[in-house]
Amino acid sequence: MFMVCSIPDFAGKVHAAQMKKMQVYLEKEELQAVREAAARSGRSMAEVIRDAIRKTVLKPHRRGFVGIWDGKLKASSDDHDSIYDEKP
Repeated sequence: MFMVCSIPDFAGKVHAAQMKKMQVYLEKEELQAVREAAARSGRSMAEVIRDAIRKTVLKPHRRGFVGIWDGKLKASSDDHDSIYDEKP
């Protein structure tokens, strides 16, 4: 059985979504962390968990440039750490 609920998407827009109830077993420290995060943010524990799933498991793929660079390209993002390599 599914329940229809309103949840925000990645852009913050609220949509109706069908949700299925489930149970999750958490260790004591995990449960305490979820409780504290919910209290700090004023949200339910369920919303904190759903948000964590959306941000880690269902995170959107980034498209396009992250920033704009107006200078000459010295290294690609694939080898950006090479600037710290020791030179002979």
